Amino acid sequence: MRAARYHEAGNPDVLSVTDLERPEPGAGELLVEVRAASVNPVDAKFRAWGVPDGPKTTGSDLAGVVESIGPGVDDYEVGQRVFGTGLHSTRFDGGSFAEYAVVPTDLVAPLPEEVDFETGAAVALVGVTAWRAFVDHAGLEPGETAFVHGGNGGVGHVTVGLADAMGASALATARPEHHDAVAGFGAEAVFDYSREDLIGAVLGRVEGGADVVLDHMPGTYLGTDVELASFGGDIVVIAGGEATFPDVSAARSKELTLHPMSMTNLVDHAEMPDIAPILSRLGRLVADGPLDVAIDRTLPLSEAAEAHRAVLEERIVGKIVVVP
Repeated sequence: MRAARYHEAGNPDVLSVTDLERPEPGAGELLVEVRAASVNPVDAKFRAWGVPDGPKTTGSDLAGVVESIGPGVDDYEVGQRVFGTGLHSTRFDGGSFAEYAVVPTDLVAPLPEEVDFETGAAVALVGVTAWRAFVDHAGLEPGETAFVHGGNGGVGHVTVGLADAMGASALATARPEHHDAVAGFGAEAVFDYSREDLIGAVLGRVEGGADVVLDHMPGTYLGTDVELASFGGDIVVIAGGEATFPDVSAARSKELTLHPMSMTNLVDHAEMPDIAPILSRLGRLVADGPLDVAIDRTLPLSEAAEAHRAVLEERIVGKIVVVP
């Protein structure tokens, strides 16, 4: 089988398509014939960092058809449509940018017939991230308001849509050329992230501030998050490196709750919730219509390096999908 792998840390050009033996599923695992995979910023970060026991097949998300079943698996059958995520973790050397992938059953769920493979692959990681942020961490409720930085991105556009599907009001930032698209995902208002009066404009739209703020660049926006959040509000940080509160007293005065989170923890820590039940819920939301998933472009496996380059561009709307 063919797979896009990297043997050492580096830029996207360290990725190459290699012929490998098709893996066999072990206990509690499925062998999936991959029909579509999608790229996420975390895939590019892992490639740039390298892995201690390489080589590593890149890619976290997949959708496809069960080819064979390992011992102890009773809930799936050969030929069943599935989608999953989590293969970027160093727990695995086999990622999703391949013609076949072995996946533990706690990382997959049945893919509804109404959802095509490209969409299933596109929604997996970003959908789980959005669900964890809003449902598990912030406890977003119908009628509340969520503010999303970067509403056109992979996580951003699904988070906007999830908030809307949950009966909450979604506000977001994006470049002006993406405002219509983000509004189409369910945002009630979209703001140019570069405007100098961003805080005033948002607070003029939602009295008292947002109940939940989702941030992927805390080094830039953590102070803004504090000003945008309502009293007793929640700030969920899903990415970023170093960040500090410019004004701790402002956060204290509002009694804000900060939730730093990583979807990868669901893969690496057995005590964390399983991914599979979250995927099942997301699959139904996409199949039934409340949640839309945008695909910016589809690339062949041979252009894996281009997928890694493009995923970090700000001009993307939605996700980039790779088809083996």
